Amino acid sequence: NNNNNNNNRISNIYHYPSLGFRRMTRRATAPFAGQQQHRYLSSTSSSSHHYPRLPLQILPSVQTALDEQRPVVALESTIVGLGLPWPENVQLCRSVATILRRRGVEPATLALRDGVVRIGLTTDELEDLGQAPRSRVTKCSTRDLPWLVAQGRSSSDGNHPQQQQDKPHWGVTTVASTMVLAHQAGISTFVTGGIGGVHRGGHDSLDISADLLELARTPVVVVSAGIKSILDIPKTLEVLETQGVPTAAYQTRDFPAFFSPT
Repeated sequence: NNNNNNNNRISNIYHYPSLGFRRMTRRATAPFAGQQQHRYLSSTSSSSHHYPRLPLQILPSVQTALDEQRPVVALESTIVGLGLPWPENVQLCRSVATILRRRGVEPATLALRDGVVRIGLTTDELEDLGQAPRSRVTKCSTRDLPWLVAQGRSSSDGNHPQQQQDKPHWGVTTVASTMVLAHQAGISTFVTGGIGGVHRGGHDSLDISADLLELARTPVVVVSAGIKSILDIPKTLEVLETQGVPTAAYQTRDFPAFFSPT
C-alpha cells in the first residue's frame, strides 16, 4: 500500500511549463457547437487546489495550436471592453495578434460571453466586445468567475436578467482571472499591459490587487509593461518577493512602470 501511495504521489507531480516541462494532466474533451469544444482540465498543480475547474469554449485555431504543441499566448480582454475607446481597442488587439502570428505564436483573447468562458474570440466577437456599451460589459476578477459561470451570464451585481437579447453580455478578464483561465486551458504564457499591485497607502487600506496572489500561485509566465504607475511600486515588489515570485526587467536596470497617455 505504501508503495502504491508513493507511486501515486510521483505521478501527480506538476512540471512547470516555464521550465520547459510538460504538464501531467488528465483531460477530456467533448464536441461543442460551431466546431468548438467544452474542455475540462484536471490539473494537479497548486492552481487546481485553490480554484474550481471551469468549462472552457476554445476557438478551433487555438485548440489546434494546443494539440500540435505550438506556442499560444493569452491576452486579457479588459483593455478591449473597458480600457480603450473603440476603434483603438480593437485595433490594438489586432496589432498584437499580428505581431504574435508573425513569430509563429497563436494569440488567444480570453473573455466570458453570457457566462461561458471563451479561450479565443472570433473577429465578429472582438468587434462586438470592442463596441459594446458599459451596460453589456462587466469586469471579472477571480472572485467573480464562479458566480458568473454558475449564473450563466456575465454580471456580478445580480441585477441583469438572463440574456434573452441578440447582443451578448461580456465579462472581461483581469490579469488575475486571465492567468487562472489560461492555466486551465493549458496556456503557459500571458501578455498584458500593466499589472496590479499594492495601492498607495495600502499598508493602512490593505488595498492589494488579486494579481499578486495569482502571480504567486498560478504557474503562468506574465510578460507586461510593468506595474501600473499609480501604484506603490516598491511595496508591490516587496509583496512579490515575499510570495517568491521571480521578477525580471528586460534591457533596463530599473523596474518598469506602466504609463498610459491621456
